[in-house]
Amino acid sequence: MSCSISRSCLKQLTRDPLRGSSLPVFLAPAFSRPLRAQCFSSTSPAQSRIGGAPVSVPPEVSLQFINIRNPKVRGRGKEIPNTAIEIKGPLGEITMKLPPFVDVAHDEATHKASVSILDPLIPHQRAMWGTARAQLQNHILGVSEGHICILSLVGVGYRAMIESTATTIKPEFPGQQFVSLKLGFSHPIELGIPKGVKASTPQPTRILLESVDKVAVTQFAARIRAWRQPEPYKGKGIFVNGETIKLKAKKIK
Repeated sequence: MSCSISRSCLKQLTRDPLRGSSLPVFLAPAFSRPLRAQCFSSTSPAQSRIGGAPVSVPPEVSLQFINIRNPKVRGRGKEIPNTAIEIKGPLGEITMKLPPFVDVAHDEATHKASVSILDPLIPHQRAMWGTARAQLQNHILGVSEGHICILSLVGVGYRAMIESTATTIKPEFPGQQFVSLKLGFSHPIELGIPKGVKASTPQPTRILLESVDKVAVTQFAARIRAWRQPEPYKGKGIFVNGETIKLKAKKIK
């Protein structure tokens, strides 16, 4: 509607140039241009190219491709993984399932692995392109160097211990260990350590988590942190990997 009004005003002003309310000469070129939609950002749109970057594979890490046989079941989606990569290294092994539209090529001569997708124009495939590449890199780094999470317990009387038995929960698998926390509650806090994650306490206020799976070690660290999240007034809580928090001023009445 605004576009039609501006054009009608421009026609009226150009028809009667001698009137007192006529359009100045220096504004005529601006009004004569066709109106176009302007975007808020001044930078040109660019897509992320993380998925196309090759992943370096150390010599001690091997990649083995495995075909997955999926039974035909009604009601299941089309994007069922049919290929998996078995990644072996000095610290262990891990298996990564690939979506059907993701392809991984491993060049043993250059020790590089490249990730590609079938159609980069499909948004879902383009989004999973970088995700699959990041997961592959995390798995290769996990079996070669490992992933760690360091949790710091800040607070009066906060302590952590690794125990072989628990009184409040039952073990999920034989030989499971538990993390016992003292965080100011009236009841003990005991968390079972997931399979594949190694936990130790170099200090009573420090917890060291190690694993070849980055997802498993970070999720377990998040479970521990959820019991005492850092608060901004006294700075107490459980901090993960050098986490910092900005303190607020105390409320004084």
